[in-house]
Amino acid sequence: MVAFDKCETRPAHIEAILNGLDRYNPETTTVFQDYVTQQCEDRTFDCYANLALLKLFQFNPHLIQPDTVTNILAKALTVFPSPAFSLCLALLPTSTQPFPSTTEAQAASQTSDFVESVQKLTRLSTLLESAQYAQFWSTLNSDDLYADLTADVAGFEELVRIRIAIEVGNTFRSITAENLESWLDIRSREALDKFVVDVCGWKVDGTLIRVPTNKENEARSEVKSEHVGIEQFGRVIRRGFELPA
Repeated sequence: MVAFDKCETRPAHIEAILNGLDRYNPETTTVFQDYVTQQCEDRTFDCYANLALLKLFQFNPHLIQPDTVTNILAKALTVFPSPAFSLCLALLPTSTQPFPSTTEAQAASQTSDFVESVQKLTRLSTLLESAQYAQFWSTLNSDDLYADLTADVAGFEELVRIRIAIEVGNTFRSITAENLESWLDIRSREALDKFVVDVCGWKVDGTLIRVPTNKENEARSEVKSEHVGIEQFGRVIRRGFELPA
């Protein structure tokens, strides 16, 4: 498992900032913002660097850039089921949370486009984490705002589709093509067959999609044996011979 603070594609100048005192320097926010743009373009994701930027925004609210924040959250959706989205969300102002706890936060949540954007992305995250994949796609396609929020993330739908396929492969040995079509939002059977064979390496068997055995979806029997020695019952036996007081 790769360490949380490591990223193979991280540029040297970002690594230097993260390992030094400049990570707390507000002037580095523009550098981090450019790095977020780069991640959106080249389909990489550096959670540690993105959290550092959100922390700077937290310390310096006047510097916050809504578009950058929503791009970070949208990118975090493409690496579910990792905790990246929740970690990023925890560093945002309380008024952006799905259930504001104060009257002031509730008032802000009713008037801010930024808050609405964060909460819509949170809705998508909830659907993915709860494996409601068909509902995720229908929600994503239900409002043009979702398209705007994910427009800067190159290959957003493809990346999410691959993550869903990974979760399906870790859970199932076989699944109907009809269900998989709705979960992956692939409406053409020909396109679905091509995806599962070329991208996933699975097999098509009529109306079923066969998933090769792996360490996650393999059914394994678990044998538990217990050895109980007589000494473990010593106290019980002694109590049996004790005279009542």
